[in-house]
Amino acid sequence: MCTQSVGLVAGGLEERGIATVCVALVRRVAVAVRPPRALAVPFPFGRPLGAADDPEGQRALVAAALALLEAPGPGPLLVDWPAG
Repeated sequence: MCTQSVGLVAGGLEERGIATVCVALVRRVAVAVRPPRALAVPFPFGRPLGAADDPEGQRALVAAALALLEAPGPGPLLVDWPAG
């Protein structure tokens, strides 16, 4: 799904009390849509978690995305990967 659609769905879910985190492939769209929590990644379409042969990197990215659930709200919160 596209960054815009996912961000809008996330906002609707959050309004209903369901916590969400988006992985955003297009940062400028995430900025415009303002999902509650998003991790902007620098990867090409079709590879939102990075290279297929990098399970350690993928686990780190998923852990970073899930860690956004611990951030105090309300959002929006947009963090760039890799953090730092």
